[in-house]
Amino acid sequence: MYIDEIEELFISRMGVTASFPFGEQTLVYKVGEKVFMLCGLDEHPLRMNLKAIPEKVLEYQEQYSACIPAYHMNKKHWFTVILDGSVSRKQLIQMMEDSYLLVGNALPKKVKETIHWENK
Repeated sequence: MYIDEIEELFISRMGVTASFPFGEQTLVYKVGEKVFMLCGLDEHPLRMNLKAIPEKVLEYQEQYSACIPAYHMNKKHWFTVILDGSVSRKQLIQMMEDSYLLVGNALPKKVKETIHWENK
């Protein structure tokens, strides 16, 4: 999976923005101004940090060698996926979707109203 595919999957979603607040090599995706995905564009293969419930973080790290503790993030809630092909495209999309929903569903009511969020 490449960054243009990720962009295509998420940029049109409700409340999603993409920016480079940490420099041009780290693409940050937010929903309602809260981060749900970071992509290291200078990494080969591409790496991304995603949020998950603590049980899923541990499960992913046990199941996939490409899932490791997230650098510079709370390792209880965040993990890094190395896009080396060992995690299926379907599973990767599910991980990204779960991160998006986890963050989006936790937004304050006022923010949800602003972006027209519906709990999923």
